[in-house]
Amino acid sequence: MGTEDAETATPELCPTANSMPMLGLGTWQNDDPTQCIESVRTALEMGYRHIDTARMYENEAAVGDGIERSDVDREDVFLATKIEPSNLAHDDVLESARESIDRLGVDSLDMLYVHWPARAYDPKETLSAFEELYDEGLIENVGVSNFLPEQLEEALDVCDAPILANQVELHPLLPQSEIRSACAKNDIEVVAYSPIARGEVFDRPEIQDVADKHDVSEAQVSLAWLREKGVTAIPKATGEAHIRDNWNSLALELDREDIETIDSIDETSREVDPGFAPWN
Repeated sequence: MGTEDAETATPELCPTANSMPMLGLGTWQNDDPTQCIESVRTALEMGYRHIDTARMYENEAAVGDGIERSDVDREDVFLATKIEPSNLAHDDVLESARESIDRLGVDSLDMLYVHWPARAYDPKETLSAFEELYDEGLIENVGVSNFLPEQLEEALDVCDAPILANQVELHPLLPQSEIRSACAKNDIEVVAYSPIARGEVFDRPEIQDVADKHDVSEAQVSLAWLREKGVTAIPKATGEAHIRDNWNSLALELDREDIETIDSIDETSREVDPGFAPWN
């Protein structure tokens, strides 16, 4: 199905994973307030119902304004933000979460993530604060991000609140098979950030061949591949053209040959690799 067929895409076309829309708008580096407001408003009015931000992005207020200025009701938006590593001590989690909620201009969050299991992160101390926020009704779900399988198991052991998802870098050049298997084993959804490898997938002949076959963009191919793997994607986009191109990926159906072609890529590329990452 080509791009021209996707103009009729509606929110109903977007599959969900445990009530979380499987295509969302990422807002990393969207730190110009005017642009961020417009990006969020544009995405929601186009059909997106999943918005992802983080305290570290310094755009929560603009994201909240974008939601407010759109014609979409807040209750129809799956809104997620994250607490940075330096604020993961118990009391800091509580304070940081409430500040994020205030900046976003909402009463509660659909998901709150541990952004990285680093620095002030302590499984029992950090996640007990997340439990308190859940019990107070301030968050609907706990999320973790950049967790390896062993860290995910530890979090599940100490956290009584539901952990909905693990958000990790994931794309055709970094398929994260081990993490996906661990999440599947524990009924945890996988959310992919940098789902087009910050543009690196555009230069892969395997991706180009599939894109040419379906008359779509390489970005759409990567997003459709993720969806076929049961992974939720939150591609970053600021302008209307890119926001629409990503949305149109919902109308792309890859066949088995396409999946096998993409799976055959033998190059590995990790785009996000800070020194404090758990794999370093």
